[in-house]
Amino acid sequence: MEASPSLFLPKPTSLSNLKPPLPLCFPLKRFVSISKLQTQAQSRNFCALYGKRNGFSFSTAVATESATVSQNDTAQETQKEEKEKIVLPTNESSEKLLRIRHTCAHVMAMAVQKLFPEAKVTIGPWIEYGFYYDFDMEPLADKDLKRIKKEMDRIIARNLPLVREEVSRDEAQRRIMAVKEPYKMEILESIKEDPITIYHIGEEWWDLCAGPHVESTGLINKKAVELESVAGAYWRGDENRQMLQRIYGTAWENEEQLKAYLYFKEEAKRRDHRRLGQDLDLFSIQDEAGGGLVFWHPKGAIVRHIIEDSWKKIHVEHGYDLLYTPHVAKVDLWKISGHLDFYRENMYDQMKIEDENYQLRPMNCPYHILVYKRKLNSYRDFPIRVAELGTVYRYELSGSLHGLFRVRGFTQDDAHIFCLEDQIKDEIRGVLDLTEEILLQFGFSKYEVNLSTRPDKFVGDDDIWEKATSALKDALHDKGWIYQIDEGGGAFYGPKIDLKIEDALGRKWQCSTIQVDFNLPQRFNITYVDSNSEKRRPIMIHRAVLGSLERFFGVLIEHYAGDFPLWLSPIQVRVLPVTDTQLEYCKDLSNQLRRNGIRTEVCHGERLPKLIRNAEKQKIPLMAVVGPKEVETQSVTIRSRFSGELGTLKVDEFLDKIKFAIEKRTSL
Repeated sequence: MEASPSLFLPKPTSLSNLKPPLPLCFPLKRFVSISKLQTQAQSRNFCALYGKRNGFSFSTAVATESATVSQNDTAQETQKEEKEKIVLPTNESSEKLLRIRHTCAHVMAMAVQKLFPEAKVTIGPWIEYGFYYDFDMEPLADKDLKRIKKEMDRIIARNLPLVREEVSRDEAQRRIMAVKEPYKMEILESIKEDPITIYHIGEEWWDLCAGPHVESTGLINKKAVELESVAGAYWRGDENRQMLQRIYGTAWENEEQLKAYLYFKEEAKRRDHRRLGQDLDLFSIQDEAGGGLVFWHPKGAIVRHIIEDSWKKIHVEHGYDLLYTPHVAKVDLWKISGHLDFYRENMYDQMKIEDENYQLRPMNCPYHILVYKRKLNSYRDFPIRVAELGTVYRYELSGSLHGLFRVRGFTQDDAHIFCLEDQIKDEIRGVLDLTEEILLQFGFSKYEVNLSTRPDKFVGDDDIWEKATSALKDALHDKGWIYQIDEGGGAFYGPKIDLKIEDALGRKWQCSTIQVDFNLPQRFNITYVDSNSEKRRPIMIHRAVLGSLERFFGVLIEHYAGDFPLWLSPIQVRVLPVTDTQLEYCKDLSNQLRRNGIRTEVCHGERLPKLIRNAEKQKIPLMAVVGPKEVETQSVTIRSRFSGELGTLKVDEFLDKIKFAIEKRTSL
């Protein structure tokens, strides 16, 4: 059963920008990267073996970050990882967990007010990974969380009952005034239903709430609860109102689940695209330019270039025409589209040019409609498919900006299809096929699919809504994809399909969307001439596969932990001379690789173990080591980040192997 966390707060939405959803299954193990341990051992073995073959002696201390890990240790860790797995429940899959988390929020509020009597409570819902509560009080430090957790443990140990009570609105108001809680009074005013429900913890603490809760605090496992952090949050999300102290916590059914979650958090932290973006020199967001504006560095830019080239190639193959359109337009365009009325808060201020007002574009749709309107179209021309990697600008509060996931300027992989009613199903199916093809390239094969239907307020006739919704369903059935129905969740202008991709940690990210639009064709009065020479209005389909290049790149970084596959890696081969005597040969080799389309660079000036370790840190897929024998035999000794030592190869043989691997998108 799904219930609202409180009378005064709707079911909370996912804070996935900050803490994405949990994996269904996660290994319970000592959290040291197995690949890192193997890499360190392989680096030392490679240096020793190469030195033995070629008469060199290396000190490998600089190539390690920790003590030597034996093969037995690695094998034991691998076995442990395979055996010890635990399924993490969600609020949706376990009502018990939901009740625990909601009760923990109340227990935490009670603990805070015991320790800080001046604190005023506001709201405290469950959320995707646990719970939080907002307080009007003096700023808290991390050390205060330990005190609060100890007090929570005492409350839990007392096994106090959770008692539901129904009171009249007047009685609720009297009790709130007695305890001098102004935020509760404001919450009470927002509650429309009677009677008012209150939950008590024993006879010592209460709050306005609709539940659900566990029957008593003793049903909470205190060892499966942890307070995580303190953050600032404006009351009601309004920056003009009081800044509150928000305490985040996590709660689970047992200790094993908590441990698995904490391991997950550590792994997610290791994969954080903001840290990896800096460590691998992929991108930056610089204060001098402004928040939310992305600088693509050479290595990040080359990955973007690969994504864009692949995207364009596939779209052309699928019958799309590519467009490039302006970044600004007259304000009148945004009046016609409705953005100025319904999207103004997300748009930047207007700029005056020669007595006319212009606006940075928040979306690409109106531009594509103008391209459609440039001539009179016949029914024979349909379907018409246009696509653009169009950069848009949207105003976001500074507090909501988050790496590549929430920015102020981003490039959408936008496309629009103009078609006839009886073409909707086939066009949607074509979009689903194209979506699958693109996502599979980047290693995403698991999706969560939702179909959102007509809301209470909508434009367009009932008949066309039913036809469009049926076409979406039929296309999904033909595709064989399992999907969920989100009744009434469609946009006012049409039904839609949303697709979330699942990454290596089991987290789900909203990327692809397909939306049927009855609104803009009407607003812009676009038409076509039918077989009877009468003007009719076409169906318009909006669709994006990646969502935005910035956000998708962030997801890619975290999915691969920065360890991109060979075909996508910014640098595919790093050429390493044993000494500077081989430098000229290495430069010639690098140039030859570049001429064959291989992304490469030469690094020198350090001892070989250090050069190898640096390449490992930068997650370079292939290292081509060159010593005197390689120069003499016109060859290279190859070490793969994924496969270890590959031996000594002639240059032409190496070129053939790497080109084949890139073409087939495999490792070497």
